[in-house]
Amino acid sequence: MFTPIYLFDVKSGRENAFVEAWQKLTELIMKHEGALGSRLHRSSDGSFVAYAQWPDRGLWENSGAKLPPEASQWRKQMKECCESIRTTHEMEVVLDLLIRES
Repeated sequence: MFTPIYLFDVKSGRENAFVEAWQKLTELIMKHEGALGSRLHRSSDGSFVAYAQWPDRGLWENSGAKLPPEASQWRKQMKECCESIRTTHEMEVVLDLLIRES
């Protein structure tokens, strides 16, 4: 399993619009691109950190072509809400001990 970690520096006052766009885009990526899901966190410095899980690196690297047209509006909104967006880590899962809520 492949896990990228993203850092989002969101403009002040744009947090709610960012979270909305992140959620909608993530749901589309899961539905159309085969991603296994993602979690979004708020750091103590106010930035947002997300990590996603993919079955493998290749699927992640080749993602984007299968997204419906509506994805572009959410991607645009997310980018407009941010000062910067960076992929900070690209990792392979070695051991997974997360508890899954049911």
